[in-house]
Amino acid sequence: MARFVLWGTYCSDALEKRTPFRDEHLSRLQSLKDEGFLITLGPTEGSTHVFGIFDAADLSTVRRLVEADIYWTEGIWTQCEVYPWIQAF
Repeated sequence: MARFVLWGTYCSDALEKRTPFRDEHLSRLQSLKDEGFLITLGPTEGSTHVFGIFDAADLSTVRRLVEADIYWTEGIWTQCEVYPWIQAF
């Protein structure tokens, strides 16, 4: 398995728009964490950007996981970039 960093942006009205989808989103994140795919994920202060660390076989797996998230499909995340990450510490 390899580590990957997610960096993305939220829509301008994310706090309001996410409300009906938040429970589903958080439940899915917990499942991904339980399955060993997700290390951590969350918004920056002000909820303008999202940051996450994933553990997966390859970049395409992480992209599929991100694109299946309701925050992506409902337009709450507006841009998501995934990068291979080398953990130094």
